[in-house]
Amino acid sequence: MKKLLTGAMFAALATGAQAADDVTLQLKWVTQAQFAGYYVAQAKGFYEEEGLNVTILPGGPDVAPTQVIAGGGADVVVDWMPSALAAREKGLALVNIAQPFKSSGMMLTCLKDSGVATPADFKGKTLGVWFGGNEYPFLNWMNKLGLKTDGSDVTVLKQGFNVDPLLQKQAACISTMTYNEYWQVIDAGVTPEQLVTFKYEDEGVATLEDGLYVMEEKLTDPAFEEKMVKFVRASMKGWKYAEANSDEAAMIVLENDETGAQTETHQKRMMGEIAKLTAGSNGALDAADYDRTVAALMSGGSDPVITKAPEGAWTAAITDKALK
Repeated sequence: MKKLLTGAMFAALATGAQAADDVTLQLKWVTQAQFAGYYVAQAKGFYEEEGLNVTILPGGPDVAPTQVIAGGGADVVVDWMPSALAAREKGLALVNIAQPFKSSGMMLTCLKDSGVATPADFKGKTLGVWFGGNEYPFLNWMNKLGLKTDGSDVTVLKQGFNVDPLLQKQAACISTMTYNEYWQVIDAGVTPEQLVTFKYEDEGVATLEDGLYVMEEKLTDPAFEEKMVKFVRASMKGWKYAEANSDEAAMIVLENDETGAQTETHQKRMMGEIAKLTAGSNGALDAADYDRTVAALMSGGSDPVITKAPEGAWTAAITDKALK
């Protein structure tokens, strides 16, 4: 009987040791190299090494990460800081726990024959803009330029997640990312010489993009905090592996694309561009980058994205422990 009990105890302990903590991650967009670090961490067993069972949920045009996490559909989401801070000011207490992306990849891409050569030429033009939280950096930039977006100075075209408005000349400029839509324009047959691009980084209006966010109240649970420490540690290991092995990372992304919409050429090119944006980040949010983003979002004149500097919108506690 004693031997049977001892065996049962060992079996129970073994079962407990093997039980993984579940984590659900909601991405900001569809499966693509923009999120390679998470897919690499999963494929290479980095999450498993931390005792985590991670479910990665692709996003899409009808998926708002803030709404998903507010409804309890995810433990952690990937979102841009302007969207997260705007949501926080409206009552959704999101907290940044890690910042894999150091630089912004956002641009306005314009047809040269539209007459746009400098930002001063935006006046009187139609500009394509993404919404759903992606419009905040653009609105901040227009406010900085002193241009109204109600049609009196510039006309804002609510842009879908494609480049058709530029190709069909419905807009002089459209929103693009250095790693995605810009190359869609090129692949459509437009040459770089026919385009003028304005990178938000170069114009001094860049804000922090892909970061990891959780609900503030969840961080009061030590078990959840420890789970996030493990998640961030494994995720950043995945990101650094992806940076160093970009082609392999792109192929891992392709293996996880259930839609079949992505191509090897596009994902490899995208991963090369994404590596430039994650370079220099170990996952810890740089206070200066945060302050710059907050200042940009508050500088909107009569229509700022946020009206006051948020308190408690980010924490170094997770990355401090994850990077030890």
